[in-house]
Amino acid sequence: MPSAKLSLFVPFEEPEPHLTFAAQLGAECVYTWIPENRTDAESIRSFRCRVEDRGLTLHNAGCIAHGKDAAIHLALANRDERVDAFCDFVTNLGDAGVSVTTFTWEPDQVWSSGIHATRTARARWVDERELLRVRPTHGRRYDREELWDNFAYFIERIIPACRSAGVRLALHPNDPPSDGELGGIPCLIRAVSDYERAFGFAPASVLGMEFCCGCWIEGAAGFGDPVSAISRFVREDRVLIVHFRNVSSPLPEFTETFPDNGYADVRPIVEALVETEYAGTITPDHVPALVEPYGVGASMAYAAGYIRALL
Repeated sequence: MPSAKLSLFVPFEEPEPHLTFAAQLGAECVYTWIPENRTDAESIRSFRCRVEDRGLTLHNAGCIAHGKDAAIHLALANRDERVDAFCDFVTNLGDAGVSVTTFTWEPDQVWSSGIHATRTARARWVDERELLRVRPTHGRRYDREELWDNFAYFIERIIPACRSAGVRLALHPNDPPSDGELGGIPCLIRAVSDYERAFGFAPASVLGMEFCCGCWIEGAAGFGDPVSAISRFVREDRVLIVHFRNVSSPLPEFTETFPDNGYADVRPIVEALVETEYAGTITPDHVPALVEPYGVGASMAYAAGYIRALL
């Protein structure tokens, strides 16, 4: 059997019937987003135990308030306080037995333009040309080197907490990985060279990546061939999570699709994961919404089945 494991999202609050759903689909792992007011070690440990009682593993847990923190990313006045809070979160994750968390260097959001149809299902649509016209969201325009300085500052201060807790950080690329400014803020992780630069700040025991297939094929030339990148970064022990998604076309405009009707051939990506004996998780990501009463749940099952079949 392949080493890679199917993982599905389970909400932190009221995880049933999502745990049952994940188990029924044959998932080995789940992940969750933790509200900032529930990031104490005991709350996380209690959730992990509920997951394990169902025969599943809590592979990673994130907190959006920490993972997309404008104060950290933009060096706002309360940056040190927020870095300390992220360090405390990492410590609590380690105490609770969770070894991976995620973050993205995009202080505003996952940028979107609206909803379009893919095989008549509702799906996220992005028009980069429209997004580049958005006025600055934080009072001014930021220089890309500023963001790299802020990234280095953060990583230097969180390394001791990660090492002590035994927790690894999974860095997600910007979505969309635009070469321009979104809300006055450049995208930090938009190419292979950006991951190479980021990994220069911390060893693989601390810093890895969420390999997002969707962002990779959105960025196209910027990121290059996903298959060779997967092979390289898995062998370097940098891939902690894989997000599995397809899109209709590369930037400047795309609609997210089902895995089998985007412009990219995703099978070689999974073949590379198997051939390199990748042992992390593969997660269906941003699935389109099917017609009710089927909805997102049926679409998630479709994507999960597709992943299992490829594996």
